[in-house]
Amino acid sequence: MLEQFEKRFEQLGYQAPTEVQKAVYQPMIDGIEDFVALSPTGSGKTVAFLMPILANIMAGQGTQAIIVEPSQELAMQVTNIIRDWGKPFNVKVLPIIGGANVKRQHEQLKKRPEIVIGTPGRILSLLADRKLKTNLVENVVIDEADDLLQDDSLEKVKQIVASVPRDTQVGYFSATASDVLYNLETEMGKPAKIIDVRNLDKSRGEVRHGQFMVSRGKRNDVLNRLTKLTNFKALVFYNQNSDLNRSFNYFKHQGFAQVEKLSGDENKLQRERALRNFRKGQTKLLLTTDVAARGLDIAKLPAVINFDLPKDATTYIHRVGRTGRMGEPGTVLNFGDDHDLRDLKKVLKDEEYVLKPIYYYRGKLLDEIPDEAKNKTPKPQKIKSNGKAIEKASFKEKESHTTFVATPKKARKKNRKRNQKNKGKRKK
Repeated sequence: MLEQFEKRFEQLGYQAPTEVQKAVYQPMIDGIEDFVALSPTGSGKTVAFLMPILANIMAGQGTQAIIVEPSQELAMQVTNIIRDWGKPFNVKVLPIIGGANVKRQHEQLKKRPEIVIGTPGRILSLLADRKLKTNLVENVVIDEADDLLQDDSLEKVKQIVASVPRDTQVGYFSATASDVLYNLETEMGKPAKIIDVRNLDKSRGEVRHGQFMVSRGKRNDVLNRLTKLTNFKALVFYNQNSDLNRSFNYFKHQGFAQVEKLSGDENKLQRERALRNFRKGQTKLLLTTDVAARGLDIAKLPAVINFDLPKDATTYIHRVGRTGRMGEPGTVLNFGDDHDLRDLKKVLKDEEYVLKPIYYYRGKLLDEIPDEAKNKTPKPQKIKSNGKAIEKASFKEKESHTTFVATPKKARKKNRKRNQKNKGKRKK
């Protein structure tokens, strides 16, 4: 490892490279064969591919590496990390993403950046316009490969890989394995060696996975309560934009300002602001979808909340991978009723996650209900109404602290008659 990288590790407080960083360094330095790197979420895959790329870069010699990302947010995140690590190497790093000014990107490409990072659509557009030159490219990285190598994006990635020299090394990085990653010779025209360190990696912190019993109608209220927890913030996942927007509107109607959303409905600047505020801790809840939050790295994120439970294990793995990164602790709260949570257990039956009940009680998240709460029973009280004693049934729910008051039948009739009489007097 180069001295510049060792110093950077010391500055960040890292003891040693992670398993994936060690496993791919020499193969990328050699640049001989394509490979698939499988490593858990939060295990340092970005640093794993940026170190050998920077070590091999020839400054001032044009574009030598292309990194393909599934979203604008992830492209900008990776750009910032590489710029930070690349300062000692005097390299130019250019993000090319949709939503940005195309003419400006044309001008920036004339400066011959050594590393280009972008989304598939915009990369292809610049290739078609002959503004992005690939004759000197030595490395192509397909990040979040299990996501990019499916549906429409698969065809775009194929075209990008076909545009670079035949001896260019292509590295596919992913946290989860999909069939296409084991059949790259058929799909991409070149075989790829599998480098799987998922069982060796120990970079994950301790994460508790909680089953949080709550009906759909109460979930926004529970989210509101969770924001009162000390040092709490969470990525909140939804399956549909419509449900996300419904929750967002609920909080705005309540006047709660510490909630933002990250979805396809916002423009580039709005999404950048939402992410920036969340990273700084100015926002407690960031409502999002799987597409928008894929691969995001949010340092020391305390919690992930599945407002809607994922339909498959791969989605669950990527969601919960946002917390517990690089040795930090984390919490996952899975909202649902009995039926929902049973289905989730079935979805995760082949995974190693241990899902346990978790409760909110008096401003804390607990693994079990305290004895004082279990033994607490409602006690009727005597109060006076219109000079007569009536029964008041006071029932306090542990979660909502709702109070219900029962009024006797005779008293209700008397109140109605009095109200009708007063109404008649006002008309006169």
